[in-house]
Amino acid sequence: MKKGALNFCLIFCLIFPRLVLGQNQDKLWIMGYGCCSPNFTGINLDFRSGSLLISSVTRHFNFMVTNGQIGDSSGNILFCSNGIYVSNAIDDTMLNGSGLNPGVGTTTHSQYGLLLPQANLVIPMPGDNTKYYLFHETSDDYNNTFATFYLYYSIIDMTLDGGLGGVIQKNTVLLSDTLVEGELTACKHANGRDWWLLAHKFESDTFYKYLVTPSGIQGPWIDEAGAWRTNYFGQTAFSSDGTKFVYFEAMNGLDIWDFDRCTGSLNNLIHIPFNDSIAAGGAAFSRSGRYLYVSAIYNLYQFDLLSPNIAASLDTIAIYDGFSSGGLPTVFYQLQLAPDDKIYINSSSSVMDYHVINFPDSAGLSCDIQQHSIHLPGYSKSLPNHPNYFLGPISGSACDSLTSDVPTISSSVQSFEVFPNPARNILYITQRSNELIKFTSIFNSIGQKQVLNYSSIKNGEYLEVNVSSLSQGIYFIELLTDKNSFVKVFVKE
Repeated sequence: MKKGALNFCLIFCLIFPRLVLGQNQDKLWIMGYGCCSPNFTGINLDFRSGSLLISSVTRHFNFMVTNGQIGDSSGNILFCSNGIYVSNAIDDTMLNGSGLNPGVGTTTHSQYGLLLPQANLVIPMPGDNTKYYLFHETSDDYNNTFATFYLYYSIIDMTLDGGLGGVIQKNTVLLSDTLVEGELTACKHANGRDWWLLAHKFESDTFYKYLVTPSGIQGPWIDEAGAWRTNYFGQTAFSSDGTKFVYFEAMNGLDIWDFDRCTGSLNNLIHIPFNDSIAAGGAAFSRSGRYLYVSAIYNLYQFDLLSPNIAASLDTIAIYDGFSSGGLPTVFYQLQLAPDDKIYINSSSSVMDYHVINFPDSAGLSCDIQQHSIHLPGYSKSLPNHPNYFLGPISGSACDSLTSDVPTISSSVQSFEVFPNPARNILYITQRSNELIKFTSIFNSIGQKQVLNYSSIKNGEYLEVNVSSLSQGIYFIELLTDKNSFVKVFVKE
């Protein structure tokens, strides 16, 4: 590797995640049903005290599987959605909150909520602490099987209806394609403010990636990597520090990538096939990110991501013990890392007993998986789909655009501007100081240098770059002057 490319990779690949503690958006989990009695009730899993408190609550709202929700800074629920409508904090339909997800699946499951794992995801709107994005999908009939034809988003404004909120934009089509049902997740950008959102195309190896910013939703960018995915229910997950991303369902196996929070690129794929005929499963990382857990209904597995051979580190830590709850099997399904650093596991049927991994950062059986040990006051089969809301910027990185931790970059960024951004055909670099640009290189998201035509215009005031040949995506401009070396980022649309 050439020295310039090596310096480029060092700038963008050295990461120092900073977690912001003491926030509570994910510390009250609500689930269960409000339709029937005696064992169908609203259920709260409350982590706000530091220990899990389980309670039964009177609630009209029903969660089948799809479960998007978020709390306020005190941990009180702001709103939630089961894929059919949006409910506010007082268990009522939010202003303009009905009529989500027009489609076959919504009509079929309108009473209890959608059956799709990770089909709802709530993300705070960057730059506006009163608004939220709800990304959502439903099922559509596709050649006698099911996929989803649209990735929608809706926008919730919490200043409306006396602070109970209202949906100000609904069912906006972000992506029209044949997509895997659910498996939506997101990770904070390296600047600690914006978000990367990932969705997967049906019957392909293609990820669609979006960047959610104060200026709106940018993308999609396409990443063709990993296994061919169809309509088997699985789970995607990011590690807490955002450096790892996984997609798992037992039929098509496990994919593990390194994730670049700056560029959104998926790198260094490890694919692990599974000799398991079960068409559903889940995945979650331990808090440190060292151990990965995946479930395949009757089996629960652990991988050590620090092992020199990750596939060989597979350890079966639990086999379904045959226990039934209300006559239904308490098998292993979806997994969710909780604020108490434990991993909670539901079942593929509505049951009254969940599983827990008490020490996920311990190897093998010392992780202490306890089957059906979390007794609920009613039936449930859902878990909230929470991303890591508290992941901070990568301090010291050129991608940490909201801080000034790199003096040589921050002092020069004010001297040069790159526009338009996003760019379609022509990109301009303007010079506003006595520093002279001596050399310019452009790299794609995986560090490959791009060969482009440059020309100086307006008596050297601008550098004009023809970017029409570039594919859509994020690119980095490395500028060398007679005083400094620094990097700028632009998007090719």
